[in-house]
Amino acid sequence: MFEQIASVQVAGAVAILLLAYFIRGITGVGSGLVAVPLLALFLPLKFVVPLVLLLDFTASIVIGGLNFKRVKWAEVGVLIPFGAVGVVLGTNLLASLPPEPMLITLAGFVFLFSLRNLFNLHGNKVASRGWAIPASLTGGTVGALFGTGGPPYIIYLTHRIRDKGDLRATFSALFFVDGLMRIISFLVAGLLMTSNVWMAYLAALPIMLGALYLGGRVHMGLAPSQMTRLVGVLLLVSSVSLLFKALHT
Repeated sequence: MFEQIASVQVAGAVAILLLAYFIRGITGVGSGLVAVPLLALFLPLKFVVPLVLLLDFTASIVIGGLNFKRVKWAEVGVLIPFGAVGVVLGTNLLASLPPEPMLITLAGFVFLFSLRNLFNLHGNKVASRGWAIPASLTGGTVGALFGTGGPPYIIYLTHRIRDKGDLRATFSALFFVDGLMRIISFLVAGLLMTSNVWMAYLAALPIMLGALYLGGRVHMGLAPSQMTRLVGVLLLVSSVSLLFKALHT
């Protein structure tokens, strides 16, 4: 795929991936939220989403952090069934929908999450278990459709699990299973059966690994609130750019 686009776009893709996985190295999440909307400005979603899925799944394995003793399996278990339904639904939509409505929907989704980051809109109440259904259904659908399904899961679990170690371990387990479901669904739908995606993945792999390493080195030097607001600004700009592209395609 990279050989089919201009050199300036290749440079842009490299810069975006460096930024996305640098942030992932610092925060442990957020690479898809950054990479997908920015890459979608000049690359098709049906190429971007499978590519970022493969990179994110690899990043999850590299970062690790899965402590089986601390995983809240009851929380993971209630999220997986409806998440699987969402993955199938999102995969079918990605394979069949035209790009314009998908870009508009993605722009709206990213815009809402950018506001949540910018204004630090985080409640403290424990969420009801019933919220697992809309959270997992939305997370699975949006994750398969846009490669950015983490926010619904993150919002739900952070309102269910208070201990940071338990929360991180549960995130790792959930995203590993969710990534496997999406990979299987994408293989069935043929979205991972193109050589362009795998060639781009292999080319981007050292970029992703280097960015994760750099992000990990500065992890302790940046306040979480600063990183959250920085990501919020970036997401706000990308959502406006996506909307502009969709309306002028």
